[in-house]
Amino acid sequence: MSVFADLVGQDEAVETLSRAAAAAARIVNGDLSATAAMTHAWIFTGPPGSGRSVAARALAAALECEHDGIGCGECHGCRTALGGTHADVRFVVPEGLSIGVGEMRALVLRAGSAPSGGRWQAMVIEDADRLTEAAGNALLKAIEEPPPRTVFLLCTPSTHPDDISVTIRSRCRVVALRQPPAEAVAEVLVRRDGIAPATAAWAAAAAQGHVGRAKRLANDSDARARRDAVLAVPRRLTGVGACFDAASALIEAAEAEAGAAAIDSNGAERSALEQALGAGGTGKGAASAMRGAAGQLKELEKRQKSRLTRAQRDALDRALVDLAGFYRDVLITSLRAPVAVVHTDTAVQSAAAAEKWTPESTLRRLEAVLACREAIDLNVKPKIAVEAMMLSLWRG
Repeated sequence: MSVFADLVGQDEAVETLSRAAAAAARIVNGDLSATAAMTHAWIFTGPPGSGRSVAARALAAALECEHDGIGCGECHGCRTALGGTHADVRFVVPEGLSIGVGEMRALVLRAGSAPSGGRWQAMVIEDADRLTEAAGNALLKAIEEPPPRTVFLLCTPSTHPDDISVTIRSRCRVVALRQPPAEAVAEVLVRRDGIAPATAAWAAAAAQGHVGRAKRLANDSDARARRDAVLAVPRRLTGVGACFDAASALIEAAEAEAGAAAIDSNGAERSALEQALGAGGTGKGAASAMRGAAGQLKELEKRQKSRLTRAQRDALDRALVDLAGFYRDVLITSLRAPVAVVHTDTAVQSAAAAEKWTPESTLRRLEAVLACREAIDLNVKPKIAVEAMMLSLWRG
C-alpha cells in the first residue's frame, strides 16, 4: 500500500508529493533535469488533524523508496522511514514548548553529511512553529546553503510570520493541506484500524476531521468520557461560582490526562539514564559516577517537566475544540444552515440552546472559546484564560 494511503482527503497534495518523489529518484539516477520538480525544503501547513506530519513522513518514505521513489510502502526503505528507524531520516519532535538552538544545530550538522544509503537525507521538523528565534536562524543557514541530497520537511499550522519566519518560508515550497472530510477519516478508521463503520462515522464527525483524535474516541472509553464532560459544561454554567468550578474541573482533567500519559514514559526514561550512568553497580567507580550524574538527572527532569506542560496544554486545547464544536452546532441549528452538526449525540442539547440563545449571543460564546485558545497559545496562564472564558460563556 502506498506511503500516501493515510494522507486522507488530500488528493492534490498527494499528486504534488508523488511527482516530487519520482523526480528525486531520477536525480539519484543521474538525471539532473528533474531538479525543477524537486526542491530541498518544504513546508506543510494546515489545521490540526489535516495530516501535516503524515505528509512529511510520507514524502520522507517515498524519497527512500527502493522502487524509484514510487512510495510503495512495502520495501525496506519505505517501512523503516515510516517506522522512524531509517538511518537517513531524522525526526525533530518538540518535547517541550519550543525547539532550542542546540537541537537545531545538531540537526544542521547531521544534514551536512552524505546519505548513508546513497539516496536522500530527510530532516522532518514537526511543529516548526515552536522554533526559537535562534533555532530558526540556525535552520535558515542550512536552508540557504543546502547540502546535496538533503531535504528539510517542516510542519506548521500556517505560513503566518507568527508561525514561521518569512525568510524561511521564502526558501521553501509550501504544501497547503485542508481538513479532511469526515467520510474520508471514517474510511481510514475502518480500513486501517478495523473499527466498525457506525463507530468510525461517529468518531470522525466528533473529531472534526482529526484522524488521530477520531481513533482515540473510537477506541478509548476514557477519551469519550472526557469529551462528554466537556460537552456538559454549557449546562453547568448557572452562576459565577459554577463558572469557576467548571474552569477548575477542565484544567484538572487536562492535567490528569497528561499526567497519566507521562508516568510510564518518565519512569522508563529515568531508569534507562540511571542504568547508563552505572546505577546498581558496585565499587568506588560506580558510586562516583552516580554522584556525578546529578546534573544529567536534573536536566532530564527539566525536559520531562517541559514536556508535561506541553501535554497539558494540548489536552486542554482538545477540550476547547470540542467545546467550540458545540457552540458551532448551536449556531448552525439556530440559523438552519444546510450543514451537519459536529456532535450528533448532543444534537438535542444544541437544539434546545438554539431556541434559548440568539445567534449573536451564540457567536459571542464561540468567539470566547476561540479567544481562550489564542490566549493560551500566547502563554497566558491556562487557569486565568479558562476562568475568563467560562464567565463570558455564562454571560453570553
